[in-house]
Amino acid sequence: MPTFASLRQLTSPKVRVEAHALWRLTWPILIGQLATMGMSVVEVAMAGHVSAQALAGVSLGTSIWIMVIITLIGITLAVNPVVSHHVGAKNFAAVPPVVRQALWKALGLGMIAMVVGNLASLVFDHMNLEPQVRDLSRDFVRVSSLALPAFALHRVLYGYSASLGQTKPLMVTALLTLLLNVLVNWLLVFGNLGFARLGGLGCAWATVVCVWFNLGALLWWMRRAPAYRATWPFERFDGPDWPQIRSLLALGLPIGVTYFAEVSAFSLIALLVAKFGSTEVAAHQIALNFSSLVFMVPLSLGMALLTRVSQALGAADPVAARFRAWVGVALALAFAVVSAAVMAIFNQHIAAAYTSDAAVAALATQLLFLAAIFQLSDATQVAASSAIRGYKVTRAPMVIHLTAFWVVSLPLGFALGIAPQGWPWVPAEPWGARGFWLALVVGLTIAAAGLVLLLRRVARQHLPR
Repeated sequence: MPTFASLRQLTSPKVRVEAHALWRLTWPILIGQLATMGMSVVEVAMAGHVSAQALAGVSLGTSIWIMVIITLIGITLAVNPVVSHHVGAKNFAAVPPVVRQALWKALGLGMIAMVVGNLASLVFDHMNLEPQVRDLSRDFVRVSSLALPAFALHRVLYGYSASLGQTKPLMVTALLTLLLNVLVNWLLVFGNLGFARLGGLGCAWATVVCVWFNLGALLWWMRRAPAYRATWPFERFDGPDWPQIRSLLALGLPIGVTYFAEVSAFSLIALLVAKFGSTEVAAHQIALNFSSLVFMVPLSLGMALLTRVSQALGAADPVAARFRAWVGVALALAFAVVSAAVMAIFNQHIAAAYTSDAAVAALATQLLFLAAIFQLSDATQVAASSAIRGYKVTRAPMVIHLTAFWVVSLPLGFALGIAPQGWPWVPAEPWGARGFWLALVVGLTIAAAGLVLLLRRVARQHLPR
């Protein structure tokens, strides 16, 4: 962990050079991630202006969709450190076979995810929901699952491009996809220009169209850009190489479990507080949606940091890898201070931008203040875990996240949010979504502390003796 003396050196020329290099890699990823996240913002906002029931239905359906796609992102992320290590070692001939096998793996995972998503949608039939909300939630998941194979394939190409330092295509294609998403949602949700008015279900169809478009647009760019020619993975056809796929799974599955542990702690809240009514679900979704939007900055920084650390290790320079890791953590913390202040000061205005329902806005305002509190720990944990993955260490972060979110955060949230009266250590009246969000503050703090200590140990182990 950096000392106070090292923190005072953050304005040194060496740090400024590294910060500039990291940011140059980060900002196109950030714009691309914001554009991708903007699709969810558009869908939630449009559904919110249809009805409270439409917003609740889309929110519940999105809670399943998000858990599935974030887990897919984690598993497919294995391609990033592997390709980045080869790039750092200038072993470009080894890149195409890795990408081809990662695509086979992603295709299989996407098909499995379709089945899992459809099975998961059955949970809504056993929940105490308004019939309109239940039907929309179930149908939203089933329709949007058609996009999962394309999503998994896209994430492999995304990681391949980022590992080469080519982040501009990710930005441009994501922005084009966002524009398409706004148009398709406008047409299908409200039935404009003669299209059928699908309400909240139009958001799911818009997701399917846009995810497949995003995959096609990225492939089109890559095929024509000179930067990919030396490592172009489609010059030849390889069938599945099961040892290579198993190796990628061994690296990626712990990341997928790590991502699932965190995102499920957020997404399951919508399911657990659904019994309190549409207001609790809608307010939670607003706070989650905006905090997820803000989270794109440290997440994008983490993706760039993984590439920087992996390339340094591939070049056999563990000293540079450690230096890059701590600069990345420091930059993430600096941003978190700003984002926490903005969310705490403007929480009422943010909630009002999402909904005109006074009850929903009031509760969302409280949840956004709790989200402001955990900005520091959230930014720290994502930067530290990304740097650790650059060392190809994935199991220990998985254990830390499972402990923080499933052993601590979710049980504590249950006790504060929905546990019945008479249980020990619970409030006289359940706090609903507020109890879960307070527990998230605790869980993220534990995760941040554990990951910082782990990064310190892993980085030291790789230094020359």
